[in-house]
Amino acid sequence: MQFSALADTDERVALREAIEAICDRFDDAYWSELDRTHRFPFEFSAAIAEGGWLGIAMPEEYGGAGLGVTEAAIMMQAVGNSAGFFAACSTIHINIFGLHSIVKHGSDAQKKAWLPKVISGEIRACFGVTEPDAGLDTTKIKTRAVLRGDHYVVDGQKIWTSTAQQADKVVLLARTTAIEDCAKPTDGLTLFFADMDPATVSITEIPKMGRHAVNSNQTFYDGLVVPIEDRIGDEGKGFRYILDSLNPERILNAAEVLGMGRRALAKAATYASERVVFGRPIGKNQSIQHPLAECWSELYAAELMTLHAAQLYDAGKPCGAQANAAKYLAADAGFHACDRAVRTHGGMGYATEYHVERYFREMVATQLAPVSREMILNFIAERELGLPKSY
Repeated sequence: MQFSALADTDERVALREAIEAICDRFDDAYWSELDRTHRFPFEFSAAIAEGGWLGIAMPEEYGGAGLGVTEAAIMMQAVGNSAGFFAACSTIHINIFGLHSIVKHGSDAQKKAWLPKVISGEIRACFGVTEPDAGLDTTKIKTRAVLRGDHYVVDGQKIWTSTAQQADKVVLLARTTAIEDCAKPTDGLTLFFADMDPATVSITEIPKMGRHAVNSNQTFYDGLVVPIEDRIGDEGKGFRYILDSLNPERILNAAEVLGMGRRALAKAATYASERVVFGRPIGKNQSIQHPLAECWSELYAAELMTLHAAQLYDAGKPCGAQANAAKYLAADAGFHACDRAVRTHGGMGYATEYHVERYFREMVATQLAPVSREMILNFIAERELGLPKSY
């Protein structure tokens, strides 16, 4: 039950198979145990790093593969299609898209110092943008970075910082000029690649519904010293820099979700073929068949939009609407597949034995983050339909 559109060449098929070979070493039992104990998947992370895959979209001169977002999407689709599901994707995906700001706007010295270590897994990074009182209104963040001689001092708070407990560095967005002193709200925000210094950064884990193997956190910055050398690009242009990561982030998230939906659908189809009730496999009943066939169709359609968005991005063409639509369609299709997988299993779908309940819990987050389906619809309505801005 593989996709055919993304892996459309021999090289891309080989890429997918190489990732699958790594993922197959970590089965449902491994991930279920981590979900139960809330333990980070260090072994999986190391295996991906050892294969050199953390640098799939990084420049070759720094140890990366120099491939495009299309190839990265194939990789993350395969990871999502594995037993690790969303937890496996979340373990590594910031390395795939989150450091694009450094690749594009970092100095040569920064790239040489940081990128090889990120690709090798020596440096683990997290992403610090979202704040409790700002949400998706990024211009309203309150974390401040004040320049004092040759360094900045950062104070503030971030929320939903995944892997903060394991991270060495954080891609951190902070306000360096008060919003009232800026010509535009998007001005005055600066991006840093800062140390997660335990003396000035405290971390509180957020209890949540699923994806327990990968922690989500509130992070508190109390006098964090950031050398001016760790600032990415120019002061005050951080908002523009993070925009460079948004389209590939949406495309890769869509690819992940498609892989996840396909795995849940495959579990449902297998169970429907094997489960016998009233003397016949339940998969013989159209009330079981038709919803699963609908899920297959929705996933495939969303995959074609994801491929289209990835191809546009790799060609250097505008793809904001397509990337957002891919994320929207994939999240809905993936959620429907997980919901149907639980329902197909009946009562056993609620039990941990068949793993689909874990899949469902992790899939819920994909309709909420990194951008909600409602905000995507707002974007498309405004940018593609010419409707007035609603927020």
